[in-house]
Amino acid sequence: MTSRQMVLGMQFSGGYGAAPGAWRLPGANLNSYTDMDQFVRYAQAAERGKVQLLFIADTPVLDVDLDHHAPHHMIDPLLILTVLARETERIGLVTTASTTFTEPYNLARQFKALDVISHGRAGWNAVTTSDPAAAANFGATIPPRAEKYERAHEVIQIVQALWGSWEKDAWLLDVDGKRYADMDKIQPVNLQGQHAASRGPLPIPPSEQGQPVIFQAGGGSYGVELAGRYASGVYANPYTIEDARAQRQALRDAATRAGRDPDEVKMLAGFMSTIAPSRHAALQRRRFLDEVVDLNQRVRYLGAMIGLPLGPAQLDEPLTADQLADAKPSPHDPRSARALAVAREGWTLRDVLAHGVIDYHPVVAGTATDVADHMQQWFEAEACDGFSIAVDSYHDGFDAFVDQVVPILQQRGLFHDDYEGPTLRENLGAHEQYGLDPRLATPTRQ
Repeated sequence: MTSRQMVLGMQFSGGYGAAPGAWRLPGANLNSYTDMDQFVRYAQAAERGKVQLLFIADTPVLDVDLDHHAPHHMIDPLLILTVLARETERIGLVTTASTTFTEPYNLARQFKALDVISHGRAGWNAVTTSDPAAAANFGATIPPRAEKYERAHEVIQIVQALWGSWEKDAWLLDVDGKRYADMDKIQPVNLQGQHAASRGPLPIPPSEQGQPVIFQAGGGSYGVELAGRYASGVYANPYTIEDARAQRQALRDAATRAGRDPDEVKMLAGFMSTIAPSRHAALQRRRFLDEVVDLNQRVRYLGAMIGLPLGPAQLDEPLTADQLADAKPSPHDPRSARALAVAREGWTLRDVLAHGVIDYHPVVAGTATDVADHMQQWFEAEACDGFSIAVDSYHDGFDAFVDQVVPILQQRGLFHDDYEGPTLRENLGAHEQYGLDPRLATPTRQ
């Protein structure tokens, strides 16, 4: 048993699941991409498991070939979360919105409205945009990295100032006194930066948590500084415990430099789960889910990772003894060591790939205990403060995680038995904040 407990978020990507072939899985609702009843079912399953938050990643672009793949992203994250706000009671509702191509007033209004509608359960994953195709959808090009992050700092500060443009007791609703609100306590923010500006105020009162919680998912030194300054939750994609520890410490150091308590920043490590009665059954499921991807290309990439000229002719064979003797993990890819370790177990290359060794998250394909063991190992190594879970297929994956993995984590004292309160801020353990953080530098006023 431990007094420290993990924070869990479950990812929504597209309408079917994190695995590329999730839409083809037997029993999946082929209309899930547009069927709000399905998203409600998944969200309610996660809430049944006392999961702290749902997270919708988003990039405003069609970035996948629809001939064989379902879209990566939701039809509209904020609209879907608004639907879910009406059908859930405690679970947090977090989505991505770009600081690069969205004006701060729009961001402030939309997320504050979601926060009020959900009674204090909204979160904004504030990120910059790096995809040129996404920029083209706004008739623009990607700015230089330093400029993008200068704008991001300005946008976040303006948004938070707009969120606080009503004092907490400004909404009077005084029928006898004929006063709806106290306009002396609802003031413009009049913020002007180099890249963004807004007059304000918003026409929206505080929510039960005051204002939405800030999340961040950018990498590199710019992203770490942004997260350390503003974020309460950070989505990270480390592939090893060592890398995760380093990322988490970098975030904590950045928070300290910004004048914050480093414990205020919770790093959630991403991983993909495939849960089945046995490891073999899980791999069989993943092989099916991988049928829509180009395995010939993947096996060549696997070869590059372990220093071997591999091709599709060997896809259903294991590495030979000579190949194993010559194989070396690439020092430039943190996934390579695990890829070679799995190959040394004697699996065919198709099965090595089914282990998820070249996926963007670590993949745990096995029993519920295997998944819980992975989470416990990382958490107790202080490699993260919790996890962002990408289940392979939503239609049965949410229930499998909630009904099989969560009870194990609770029995081990690693995860709470119930929500701490009605708001995301309470359930995340985020610091209290309304408007701008007074510990940070005051932005320039016009």
